[in-house]
Amino acid sequence: MHLPKRVLVASVALATVATGLSLTDGQARGRPPASGTSTNVVVDWNDNAGRAAVAACFLGGYGPQEARMYAMMHIAVHDALNAITPRSQPYAARLPASRGASIAAATAAASRGVLVPTLQSFAFFLPEQCILDGVASVEDDYADALAGIPDGSSKSDGVALGRAAAEAVRALRASDGYDTPLTDPAYVEGTAPGEYRYTPGTPFAFGPHLGEDLTPFALESASQFLPGPPYSVTSDEYAADLNEVKRLGGDAITTPSARTPDQTEIALFYLESSPLLWNRIARQVSQVRHLDTWESARLFGLLNMALTDGYIGTFKAKYLYRFWRPLTGIRLADIDANAATTPDPTWTPLRETPPIPDYDSGHAVEGGAAAQVLRRFFHTDRMTFSTCSYTLPVGQTCADRTPTIRAFTRFSQPEEENALSRIYVGYHFRAAVVTGTRHGQEIADYTVDTVMRHGNG
Repeated sequence: MHLPKRVLVASVALATVATGLSLTDGQARGRPPASGTSTNVVVDWNDNAGRAAVAACFLGGYGPQEARMYAMMHIAVHDALNAITPRSQPYAARLPASRGASIAAATAAASRGVLVPTLQSFAFFLPEQCILDGVASVEDDYADALAGIPDGSSKSDGVALGRAAAEAVRALRASDGYDTPLTDPAYVEGTAPGEYRYTPGTPFAFGPHLGEDLTPFALESASQFLPGPPYSVTSDEYAADLNEVKRLGGDAITTPSARTPDQTEIALFYLESSPLLWNRIARQVSQVRHLDTWESARLFGLLNMALTDGYIGTFKAKYLYRFWRPLTGIRLADIDANAATTPDPTWTPLRETPPIPDYDSGHAVEGGAAAQVLRRFFHTDRMTFSTCSYTLPVGQTCADRTPTIRAFTRFSQPEEENALSRIYVGYHFRAAVVTGTRHGQEIADYTVDTVMRHGNG
């Protein structure tokens, strides 16, 4: 499915809105450096997939498609490794036993077998050069991986196994709605108090059909854990939320802000793509806990299925409730019939608001889903780790000399910061982030309980 050029350009522009990065920036368009080769090939390929996504210009504006690609890749890897040594239930296909196959070759072939055709299938929204850059990144990593494996039947069996696993996943997801239009030129904005309106500079709504059209990985439907409605604009709770984001979420240039320096850092740090950030965290903790390849494949599979289903669930909620953004609510507070709110027609958030309804917060859903998968997998909230961000400073990676690093001792800490960041940046009301975090946790629990379970029954 191909979008009209006008819509495609608008959609590509969303990536810039969402991350603050420019598609013409050389560092963003190039192949980012590896974060360091581990002793675990599954962890390495998770890193490779993230670098390919950056090279392909995902940059955070296309989280659902990014998470779906990672999920498909790790399902293929998981199912291939289970054909070598069965340890958990396969997801896409029960492949013939291949006990002597090379783990490294199977992982590389499964990863490439998903990443390359999936990137190529995104021609409907990614510029051609971006796709070429992403594919080249994968092919380079694949060539390097195979070059390091001795020739022989183990290698060739591993390659064949990985390819079969990738083909099974791709067949399963071939008509899953991934190519649903990113924008709907016929989408009608609201007019009543509380109803979503176009955000300035983006006269369209992003992903209005994604919650209906994209097939979940674990959920039975997008509505499975649908939250209740947002507060009425006439309520005391709504007034408190509006006044909070009005006080904290301004750009501090056009609009005053009471944010502390640390709150501003949090606001900008978590602008990054959720799949990119939470996979980076999962890579680090998987190495801290010395997971083997099978455990890593299961962890990354669960994580990225929950992240994808989180996007599906939140887009379902967003376009069911169609609640306006703080930017609109603050500027139009004179029509909300709430005596505790006052309008500020020039109020400007710290960063430009994405063209998507407020409730619930997709970013908070993603953080809740990811943190809960990690808590469930490791059976604890306690974990010492740190991470950087691709959006603070812009374009930095953990391999750069002076990245901004935030350190944690619990998974719940970045989960909470990630949610609150959407208040500090001026994107969401508190109700949207609190509800979103809980929504994501419920999706994660269901994912862990129902797919890739231990045992081969």
